[in-house]
Amino acid sequence: MTTKKALLIIDYTNDFVADNGALTLGKPAQAAAPAIISLANDFVAHDQVVILPTDLHQKDDPYHPETKLFPPHNLKDTWGREFYGDLQPWYDAHRNDPNVGEMDKTRYSSFAGTDLDLQLRARGITELHLTGVATDICLLHTAVSAYNLGYQLVIHPQATAGFSKENQAFALNHFQTALGARIEN
Repeated sequence: MTTKKALLIIDYTNDFVADNGALTLGKPAQAAAPAIISLANDFVAHDQVVILPTDLHQKDDPYHPETKLFPPHNLKDTWGREFYGDLQPWYDAHRNDPNVGEMDKTRYSSFAGTDLDLQLRARGITELHLTGVATDICLLHTAVSAYNLGYQLVIHPQATAGFSKENQAFALNHFQTALGARIEN
């Protein structure tokens, strides 16, 4: 039986990746672009699922915990929330593919307060491939949720970036040693 897979491209937006993004990870995040696009093309070519869980925030939301932690980022209908670089035209070219979709999220984990688990289970997905940013926050929290829901995890380090080299190394180690993820270089 063939394993059904989904590629998650998490939070790969201008605010997180571009030099002038509101909460940018900068050059390490920008360097992930070719690997992300390559993986996305491979998944589409093999009739696999690609989902882009994307942070959505309201400016100065007094009820959101991130308001006290980070500057405003990924605000609705802003340049900062658009996909970074070649990912935006890639998504525009594939948005009508039934196996490609974007989804809003308002918490670190792509599963928190979303129907991601239902979407994946409806498609028979058992293996999740994680890419995007930040490895040490949103990918990490998404991976913990996925692990707790019984998904097999595959991490592509060349298609991710953390807020520091140390945080990136910690997250990759945690994925492998605590969540049983396969690390693909």
